[in-house]
Amino acid sequence: MFNLIFLFFLLNIPLLVASFIHPRCFWRMKQNEDKVGDLSSGCIFFLRVVKEHVEKDYFNYILNTQTSPENIQFPLALTFSIDEVNRNPDLLPNMSLVFQLLEGGCKNFPKLSSVMHWDEENQDNYPNYECKEESGCIVVLTGPDYETSAIFGTFMNPGLSQQILQLTYGPFHTILSDHEKFPYLYQMAPKDTALPLAMVSLMLHFNWNWIGVAISDTDQGTQFLSHLRTEMEKNTVCFSFVTMIPANFHLYMSSAEVYNNQIITSSANVVIIYGDIDSTLAVSFKMWESLGIHRIFLTTSQWDVTTSKGDTTIGSSHGILAFTHHHSEIFGLKSFVQTLNPLKYTDEYLARLGWMNFNCEVSASKCKTVKNCSSNASLQFLMGQTIDMAFSDDNYDIYNAVYTAVHAIHEMLLQQVYNGNEHYGNCLKLHSFLRKTHFTNPVGENVNMNQREILQTEYDIFQIWNFPNGFGLKVKIGEFSPYFPHGQQLHLYEDMIELATGSRQMPPSVCSADCGPGFRKFLQEGISACCFDCIPCPENEVSNETMLVLVIFVKHHDTPLVKANNQNLSYILLISLMFCFLCPLLFIGYPSSATCILQQITFGVVFTVAISTVLAKTVTVLLAFIVIAPGRRMRFSMISRAPNCIIAICTLIQIIVCTIWLLVSPPSIDIDAHSEYGQIIIVCNKGSVTAFYCVLGYHGSLALGSFIVAFLARNLPDKFNEAKLLTFSMLLFCSVWITFLPVYHSTKGKVMVVVEVFSILSSSAGLLGCIFIPKCYIILFRPERNSLQKLREKTSS
Repeated sequence: MFNLIFLFFLLNIPLLVASFIHPRCFWRMKQNEDKVGDLSSGCIFFLRVVKEHVEKDYFNYILNTQTSPENIQFPLALTFSIDEVNRNPDLLPNMSLVFQLLEGGCKNFPKLSSVMHWDEENQDNYPNYECKEESGCIVVLTGPDYETSAIFGTFMNPGLSQQILQLTYGPFHTILSDHEKFPYLYQMAPKDTALPLAMVSLMLHFNWNWIGVAISDTDQGTQFLSHLRTEMEKNTVCFSFVTMIPANFHLYMSSAEVYNNQIITSSANVVIIYGDIDSTLAVSFKMWESLGIHRIFLTTSQWDVTTSKGDTTIGSSHGILAFTHHHSEIFGLKSFVQTLNPLKYTDEYLARLGWMNFNCEVSASKCKTVKNCSSNASLQFLMGQTIDMAFSDDNYDIYNAVYTAVHAIHEMLLQQVYNGNEHYGNCLKLHSFLRKTHFTNPVGENVNMNQREILQTEYDIFQIWNFPNGFGLKVKIGEFSPYFPHGQQLHLYEDMIELATGSRQMPPSVCSADCGPGFRKFLQEGISACCFDCIPCPENEVSNETMLVLVIFVKHHDTPLVKANNQNLSYILLISLMFCFLCPLLFIGYPSSATCILQQITFGVVFTVAISTVLAKTVTVLLAFIVIAPGRRMRFSMISRAPNCIIAICTLIQIIVCTIWLLVSPPSIDIDAHSEYGQIIIVCNKGSVTAFYCVLGYHGSLALGSFIVAFLARNLPDKFNEAKLLTFSMLLFCSVWITFLPVYHSTKGKVMVVVEVFSILSSSAGLLGCIFIPKCYIILFRPERNSLQKLREKTSS
C-alpha cells in the first residue's frame, strides 16, 4: 500500500510543481460557427441520491446518449464533480449521487412553450420524486444563462415548485435574487459588487481616463452603469460615450448604425463591455469585428468564449482584458474525462470545449513571447506543453453546487438518523439546511450559502487573444482583491504582460495629454473634465508640478517607499524645493531695496535647507546600517535626532553668514550705464561679492559632503536605498553651479540675472527629478514594487 501511495505522489509531482512555478496560460481551439434559431443555450440537470455504487459506465451512457458536443463541457464538469463526491466515503456513505438530463440533453434548451409542455407531461416522472405521504425533494441544476433558470423557476407547476430545490450556475443575475419570486433558488456565482471598482483600478494603473461603455439595456446593466459611474467620478475618469444596447433585436437593428458610429468616432482606446453573451450586445460586438474596430475591451469571464468562435482577430494587438472570479485551480479534469472515453476525448477535442492550461514559460523561451507561440502555433507543440483542462467560472459553479447539495443532504440525513427517520425529507427541510451550508471545498476555498450575495468576490485579470488560425490564447496578468487596503487592491504581473506580448506598456486612452511644466489646464464650459487645452502660465506665475509631487507623497504616506529613508525629510526637501522654484520670482520686475536683499538671502537660506536635508538623508542611511552592525551599541534615539540636528546646524551657519553679509555690505539698488549702449539699467548690486561667493561656496561644501556620503552608501543592501539617487542629484547640482561661475563672470547686465535664474531653476529641477521622479513613477505606475508582500516574495525567492 505504501508503495502505491508513493508511486501516486511521484506521478503527481510534475503537476503539483507546475501549478506553483509556471504562470497561468491557456489555449483553446475554435468551435464550429454559431447556429441561429429561437433557442437558449441552457442546460438542466436533475440530481438524486441512490443507495448503490455507481460505475463510470453509468456516466458514459448519459454522456453518449443524452448530450451534444455544443454544451458537453457542463455535463463533463458535473460528471467529474459527482465522481469526486462519490469517492469520498464521508459525505454520502453507502450511497451515490447521480444525475439525469431532459430528453434531448443540452444541445439546445427549448424556450417557454416547450418547457411548459414538458412540465405537464413529466410532472409525475421527475427523478427522485415519490408519491408518498411525504414527497421527496428534487435538486435541479440550471444555467448558464439566467433565462433558462428563470423560465424553469417561473413556469413550473405551482404545486410541484414547492418540491424542487434549484441551484444555478453561470453569472449572478439580480432577477434571480428575488426571493419572493424564486423562494427555493440559489445562485452559486458570487455577486459582482466589486467589479466596477476593479475596472476603475485597472484604468488608474494604466492612466486611462477616457473610456467608452457598451452595456445591455437591462436592469442589471443599468445597475452596473450606476456603480461604475460612481467609481469613475471619484477618480476623475470620464465617459467618452455610453451605449445602451436594447435587448429587442428588431429595436437594436433599427439603430445599429448609430451604435456603431459612437465607437467609430470616439477617440477612446478602451471600451467596457457588460451584458449577457447571448444578447444583442454580442451581435453588436460581432459587427464591430467585421468593421475592423480595434479597441482594448474590458469585460467579464463569460465573454472569453467569443475567442472560440469566428476567425477574425478580436480587439487590438492587446486583445481583451477579462475579469474572472478568482478560484483555485482544480486539477485532474482532463485525465478523468479521458479515462471515460480515451478515443473520443482527445486533447484536440477537449481544446474545442474549453481552455487548456499549458507551460507558458517554456513556450515563451521558444517563441520569445507567448503571443508569438499561439499566432504561429502548431497543434502538436501546444499539446506537448498542456498540463490540464481548466475549470471555467461556470464549471466552478457546478463544482460548488454539487458539493453544496451533498453537504446539505448529508446534514439532513444525519438529523434523520438521530430522529430514527430514514425518509429523505421534503424541500423545506433541505432548504433550511442548504441556506445555512458552510464548508471548505476540496481546493481549500470557503463556500458560505448564507452570505453568498453579501461577500465581495476577488478577481483574476486575463489578457485574451483570438488568432485567425483557430487558436485562442489567455494569460493571467493580475489579480484584484477588495479586502486589501485602498491603493493595494490591484496587483499586476508586469513580467507576465511582457512575457505574453513583449511589452509592459498599454496604449493610452486619454482625452487630453497632461500639460507640461510652464503650462496649465484650461477647461471649457460644458466639456468633460478629462478634456482640456494647455495654455502657458501667466507672467509672474509658475506651474505647480512641485506641489503635485508633494501631494502624491502625502496621499501615499503609508506605503513602504514613502516611509523609507525618513518621510519627514522627504516632506522638508519637497517644501524647500518649492521655495527654490519660487526664488526666481524675486528677480522679476522693478528692483527695490527689499527685493535686492531678499533675492540673495532667500536663495542662500532655502538652498541650504534643501542641500542639508539631502545630507541628512544620506547620513541617516549610514547610521541605520551602523546601528544594526554586529558589535555596535549606538542608541536608536541618536539616529532619530541626527537628521534634525544636521539641518538645524547647517542652516544656522548659513544664516550667520547672511547676517554678516547684511551688516557689512548688504545688496542694494544700483545703476548700470555701461552694459548696453544708450540705456541705463536699474539693477541689484550684490554689495559684498566676497559674501556672495561665501554663500555659494558653503552650498558647494554641503553638496560635496552629501555626494561623498551618498556615494559611500550607494551599495548598502536595502530595497528602498535612495543613496544612488542622492549621489546623482548632488553630482548634477555641483555641475550646474560649477558651470555657473565662468558663465556668470563672462556676462554683464541683464544677462547676469538670466544666468543666475537659470542656474537656480535647473539645479532645483535636477534635485526634484533625480530624487523624486523615480519614486513617483513607482508609486503611480509600478505599485507592485511599493508593496512589502511583493518584496518578501522577491527576498524569499
